[in-house]
Amino acid sequence: MCCVPAVGLVLGLIALARIRKRGERGKGFAVAGSVLSSVGLVLWVLVFSTGAAADFWDGFRDAARSGTAFALEKGQCFNTPGGSLQGVTYDVDEVPCEQRHDGEVFAVFDLPDRGPYPGDREVTSTADERCYGLVDEYAMDTWALPTDVDVYYLTPTSGSWRAGDREITCLFGSTDEGAGLKGSLRNDASTLDAHQVAYLEAARVVDDALESTPESEYFEDDPAGYRAWAGRVEKALGEQIGMLGAHSWPSAAERPVTKLVADLEAARKEFAAAGTTPAADPFYEHLDEGYALVDGDTTVTARESLGLDTTPPEYEEPGGGGGDSPGKEV
Repeated sequence: MCCVPAVGLVLGLIALARIRKRGERGKGFAVAGSVLSSVGLVLWVLVFSTGAAADFWDGFRDAARSGTAFALEKGQCFNTPGGSLQGVTYDVDEVPCEQRHDGEVFAVFDLPDRGPYPGDREVTSTADERCYGLVDEYAMDTWALPTDVDVYYLTPTSGSWRAGDREITCLFGSTDEGAGLKGSLRNDASTLDAHQVAYLEAARVVDDALESTPESEYFEDDPAGYRAWAGRVEKALGEQIGMLGAHSWPSAAERPVTKLVADLEAARKEFAAAGTTPAADPFYEHLDEGYALVDGDTTVTARESLGLDTTPPEYEEPGGGGGDSPGKEV
């Protein structure tokens, strides 16, 4: 099976940053692929400039248009002969996700058709933003994602755009080249039970607020922005508490979730205090206390009672903190 969205299209393969490190999206590798459909050949070639992609397309355009290629679809897993999502590979084979594989597709979407090719920067920026944002729809419990998993994507190039290519394909792959993945990373409403989904949907509300930090790295650079952010987190915690309280939990999870709600109430007070403090030191003190309560022992215990992953991912707190601290829901 050829890893392309339509007949004879050139695709760009871009590596994103580790999804478990919020705010650290890497620039990755720009890779263009061309399908020589007449011989069932897929090439992923490292591109160092827009001109290189265009030249590569011009050289193989006629051959690429002469046969049939197929798009990878959401949920499919595949292998490349070399076991890498970078450089050059010949042929891409769909395989069952239960087997060892090089990549897993978690989303596919089309760019708007607005005339001429919008340029590499705009295409990759859109792919980065959209693919990153679509992770949670496919992998609701991102605590369960292995630490060596990165997000990659396939994009149109200027040459394939002229042939009608508008599709971006978002992929999971391993950062440990050659190691690959085994088993699907999908955990959404189709694989989780109703209680797990209810918990993760409530947690997502706070995660979204936590991720909406100002562009400035430190409180001192934008006190008003960080106080407003703390206010958003406080409001989101209230919404999460309401969602957890409205759900009927199984008996094994009732007590753990009740204890978690108590900690979330305390965390809400810490973020509320952070949202009104005028100075940096007390802001960070309230912030540290709030984070510790949001993803403390009661979070792990509640997750365990629901059969969810219990290993917090790493994260970075605003102001340069984090690292070894318990991770927030991502």
